[in-house]
Amino acid sequence: MAKTRGHPRAVTASALDSLDFALDRGSPVPLYYQLAQQLEAAIEHGALAPGNLLGNEIDLSVRLGLSRPTVRQAIQNLVEKGLLVRRRGVGTQVVHSQVKRPLELSSLYDDLEAAGQGPTTRVVRNEPVAASADVAAALGVAEGAEVTLLERLRCTHGQPVALLCNHLPAALLELDTERLESTGLYRMMRTAGITLHSARQTIGARSATAREAARLDEQEGAALLTMQRTAYDDTGRPVEYGTHIYRASRYAFDFQLLVRP
Repeated sequence: MAKTRGHPRAVTASALDSLDFALDRGSPVPLYYQLAQQLEAAIEHGALAPGNLLGNEIDLSVRLGLSRPTVRQAIQNLVEKGLLVRRRGVGTQVVHSQVKRPLELSSLYDDLEAAGQGPTTRVVRNEPVAASADVAAALGVAEGAEVTLLERLRCTHGQPVALLCNHLPAALLELDTERLESTGLYRMMRTAGITLHSARQTIGARSATAREAARLDEQEGAALLTMQRTAYDDTGRPVEYGTHIYRASRYAFDFQLLVRP
């Protein structure tokens, strides 16, 4: 059942069937913006999934009791954000949601799961390697010492979002591939009694190589967000060095900035 305040309307067969819209006609917030915000929230939380059809603007305006220009403006707002696409002869379709991740010491898997994004993981590599100079410096081991290399492809709703590369001290914990594909690395650390305390992190951006583009279902040269992180436990020991790349079309870091007193 979709409704505007005081004006409930039945929604016929579409991806909107299970959604409730609370559109306040007396609010100073424009109706198109209210609708756009609620549709965006439904996409971000998985209530509207990639591939779902919303119907055309005429159908939507009738179902929601709104004018066609109001519905068109709301849809255009989400088309410009890359969340919806108009397909001739088909109607309006959900493309994907953009993952917005808060900047804190947390696992991408845990953040996606908490946001209802349905994360899945494919382990690409899980093997011992010799530490490069950068890895050795981050983990506090000798260059050439054995460390564990873990490379994973993280997806939401069946679509790749990030390629995660982590190096860990060789004897830190047992990294079972099957378990890694069903949970997050930080969750495994916590289960093993490792208490994460702090991290140093750098965020950047660059273009995708041909290999990265193929893994992430992007075009070569597409924009990628990058993140390097060294995480420490409560004893100050470095326990993980990560170099991750994220699809800029699907992913964003979320900052909260405070003024110093």
